[in-house]
Amino acid sequence: MNRLLASASIVALLALGACGEEKKEEAAAGNETATTATTEAAPAASNTATTEVAAPADSGPKQGGTMIVTFKDDLPTLDPAIGYDWKNWSVIKSVFDGLLDYKPGTTEIVPDLAESFETSADGLTYTFKLRHGVKFHNGREMKAADVKYSLERMINPATQSPGAGYYAGIKGFAEFQGGSAKEVAGITTPDDYTVKIELTAPDATMLHLMALNFSFVVPQEEVEKAGADFGKKPVGTGAFKVTEWTSGQKIVLERNADYYKAGIPHLDKITFEIGQEPVVALLRLQKGEIDIAGDGIPPAKFTEMMNDPASKDLVITADQLHTGYVAMNVNIPPFDKPAVRQAVNMAINKERIVQLINNRAVPANQPLPPAMPGYDPSYKGYAFDVEGAKAKMKEAGLEGGVETDLYVMNTDPQPRIAQAIQQDLSAIGIKANLKSLDMGTVIAAGGKKDGAPMIWSGGMAWIADFPDPSNFYTAILGCGGAVDGGWNWSWYCNEALDKRAAEANAMTDPAKSAERATAWGKIFTDLMTDAPWAPIFNEKAYVVHAKRVQGPNGVFADPIHIPVNYDEVYATDGK
Repeated sequence: MNRLLASASIVALLALGACGEEKKEEAAAGNETATTATTEAAPAASNTATTEVAAPADSGPKQGGTMIVTFKDDLPTLDPAIGYDWKNWSVIKSVFDGLLDYKPGTTEIVPDLAESFETSADGLTYTFKLRHGVKFHNGREMKAADVKYSLERMINPATQSPGAGYYAGIKGFAEFQGGSAKEVAGITTPDDYTVKIELTAPDATMLHLMALNFSFVVPQEEVEKAGADFGKKPVGTGAFKVTEWTSGQKIVLERNADYYKAGIPHLDKITFEIGQEPVVALLRLQKGEIDIAGDGIPPAKFTEMMNDPASKDLVITADQLHTGYVAMNVNIPPFDKPAVRQAVNMAINKERIVQLINNRAVPANQPLPPAMPGYDPSYKGYAFDVEGAKAKMKEAGLEGGVETDLYVMNTDPQPRIAQAIQQDLSAIGIKANLKSLDMGTVIAAGGKKDGAPMIWSGGMAWIADFPDPSNFYTAILGCGGAVDGGWNWSWYCNEALDKRAAEANAMTDPAKSAERATAWGKIFTDLMTDAPWAPIFNEKAYVVHAKRVQGPNGVFADPIHIPVNYDEVYATDGK
């Protein structure tokens, strides 16, 4: 998921979330198959979330029991092709499955509906062998035709999937989207348990895309039966099935007794109570009335919660794949001058801003977060240096000062953070008029070439859709994202870096994963010379849950099943 939507609540309230041996078979020269993954494990994207668990240990996973989770607002949809916000993300992962998934609590890819897969030597063809006997919630067995249908449904413009563009590298994508072809040529089904996907160019992110919600498998007959209501009447193959959805009140998930994974899920039922104010939910959790306060700890309660020994034991902290940043539109003066953008990077006191959010983050100096492959710990970026920033303004010929607008989402604590940035910029002669607006208006302004000169991304900051460095470039810093309605709010386009990005993505050999990560890392540190962003902080995730519900390390702040990996949670008072 593009976590811009996730972060709207995560930053404003409190974030909820963010190895096994690898089996590989290297092909001999001229052999069609380059790599083979089995159910043991698949190529991993390294760097799991660092999780600090304060809750006491117990005797281990138990079967049975129930859990109550609260949210202030309803889930908009559970259609995997469409759902793209932080609350529905992990619920979708519990109701549906994809060809691949991630090992709980990590960013390691493992087979899911596919029991194994092969990659051709040229990196253009992926062949997935499906498990036999996997059933949809309606009792029908899932087959290869369902995978093809689901992918083509998601790619079809009529579905309006926000993730369709990720799959543009599949052969025949453009023709299908344009209406000149009735199916995607690169998605074929040689038999009921084999799916073959052909690409137009090698793409190292392909495996991640097959673990992304958008590619999850749905039954055609249920989609056609429900029509536009499929998102409210979801039917998948997942660990839980939706048995009740009363809009604005509650959603009930119950164990899928036919789930192919033995012992999963642990819980018999999860009830999501809707319409619960975060402060009230927190009080109910402390009284033992609910198990997870889904909207996190309200800012006003954070210090109190963390200073209370009894309450602190309910909180789990983890790194996540997040960066909050100031985007500067390189087409709008004064940010058309690199020296001004560099000055902004030097002028902002990031340590002070981190303090404004109760130290729930660490200062950032590059677009990639520390938990992402490719992050360069040796890169120092732009130090806080007011006099140096003034010198940069003079270099740009603007020592006399300049006026601009700083757009910000109007949900606490974002305006307070923007005010701190505003104060810092005033010290170097940049008068930034705050435009505190609703999230949709800010996003729309960023998507116009002549829209917002400057945006504080807080409440919309980027959390990775999948744990690969390319996800922090293509849509938000690459030339392809610098389009009307795009997410590249700085409108930065460096064709030389785009070329290097394409070369890095073409490095599909798992043996070159470290080399690929290094190549990506250098792209991000090199673009900081042009400084289209001022990276501000990498936020940590905080999840608060009752002691009676537990899970393996990482599942309450899972880097992929954000915010919680519901499949793995168990009740200590279960059977």
